[in-house]
Parts: sequence; C-alpha cells; structure tokens
Amino acid sequence: MHIPLALKRLFLFSICAGLQAANAAPAQEVHFNSLDGTPLRAWLLQPDAPANARIPTVIALHGCGGLYARGGAADGKLNERHQAMAEMLLQEGYAVLWPDSLTPRGVDQLCTQKIGQRSITQAERRRDALAALAWVAAQPWARPNAIALMGWSHGGSAVLAATDARQSEVAAQRQKFAAAIAFYPGCGAASKDGYQPNTALTLLLGEKDDWTPAAACITLGQAVGAEVHVYPDSYHDFDNPSGKVRLRRDVPNGLHPGQGVHAGRNPAAREEAYARVREELRQALGKSASK
Repeated sequence: MHIPLALKRLFLFSICAGLQAANAAPAQEVHFNSLDGTPLRAWLLQPDAPANARIPTVIALHGCGGLYARGGAADGKLNERHQAMAEMLLQEGYAVLWPDSLTPRGVDQLCTQKIGQRSITQAERRRDALAALAWVAAQPWARPNAIALMGWSHGGSAVLAATDARQSEVAAQRQKFAAAIAFYPGCGAASKDGYQPNTALTLLLGEKDDWTPAAACITLGQAVGAEVHVYPDSYHDFDNPSGKVRLRRDVPNGLHPGQGVHAGRNPAAREEAYARVREELRQALGKSASK
C-alpha cells in the first residue's frame, strides 16, 4: 500500500515525539535486516554521555500488541508501558533499542490471533533479537559485552527464544546477551522443548496472570536456575503505568481459551519490578557511561 510522503513524515514525527526523555537525545530511526532477511526498523534512544564513551545497551522487545499506542493523542507513539521503561533506562544511563517486529511484516498486532495461527512466531522474534544484538555490538558507541535483552509477554517469550543455548542460531552469534529479563512470558513451549539459557535470566511474573500463567515459568525457572519473582495480586501487564485491570474478551488464548484474559496495572508490583530491573542491569552491565 502506498503511503503519501506527508503522512510518512507525520508518522515519524509522532514516533520521535513519543520517544524522548530528560537528559537524552531524540529517538533515532535505524535499520538492519533480521536474520531471516526481513528489513527491520528500530528506534534507538541514547542518554547523555561523555564524548567517545561506550554505552551499555538494553534491547527491548514489544509484546503481541506491538510497540505503539493506538488512538487518542498518543496514537503512533510508544505505548505507555514502553515509554515508561525507556525513560527509566535512560535515567540509569543505558541506551535502549526498540526493534519493531510487526509492522515491517505488515502486521499490526498478534494478541487477537490464536497462537497456532500467528504469522509471526518465536522463530522470527529470535532472529530479530539476534540481529539487533549484532547491530548494537557493531556500533562505535556501544559496549559489546554489555548488552542486555528485555521483553514483555510475546516479547518475553522471544527473550527465551533468543537466549536458548540449544538453538543453532543462538550458538552461532559472536556476541551473547549479558543478561535477559522477561516480563510475564509464555514459558510452556520453552519448558517442553528443554530450554537452556546462555546467560543470566530473570523472570518477572504476575501471581494472577491468566494470559501467560506464572506456573509454567516458575517450573522453568527452577529447572534452569533463573531468578524468578512472582508479584502478588498481579495480572498480565502489571507494570503498565496507567489504566486498570480489565477483562479482554478479544484474546482467544490464555488459561481459559475463549473466556478472555485479564490485564492491567499493579503500582506496587510495578515499583518492585522496576527496582529489580535496575539491580539486575547494574550487576550485568556494570557502571553506565553517564553515572
């Protein structure tokens, strides 16, 4: 579909306007190919840092709903969950890269599609994450041994897929992630397939999650020696900075297929999870260039 140049410019302006934080440069649009050859677009944010500094970086993977907010004044910008995390990471002195795995493949969202019918699987997400790793590691401003991977839901499952030592694509990479953090991933497939992490893994889970239930991730975490944190009275998307828990009847997957799933914030759990993220990144990535 042809998109007029003026609309393209408006879209890019709205993205950049939603990808800024204090003490950070505006977002840069960058491009690289996935390992499967798909041309990808990603958004890079960098903190203020001394000239020639090497900056530790977090590669952040969106969930099944994609990167962007839909509707209202925020339409086309990073959604609130992603924006809040970007701001926190920048304040900590980390660069953040947000690859878009959906729109380059002509897909807006996957949440309302049954898992077995999705056109974008964890194979594509793994290849996108590994391509992002190689791209960051090659940048003159980056610290190649200080690149972490983080993801939410479908992107959390992608964290597992991209750090599975049994996968030939993972084993073939010159670099590996210094740490991996997954918010409420689906862990059933990874557990069944014998997942073995090639880096330190942290799982952040909601006790009441009926979309990607915590039980499978607790079992997986115990089997592979991951750090597992389960937040009480918390559903899927508990780290969202706004909104409230609601029932999404449009999601066909989850603990009770066809009955919908719950998703929404828990401010206390969010604060605890953010503190855990900060601690894990400080241990894995070392001192940031701007600290």
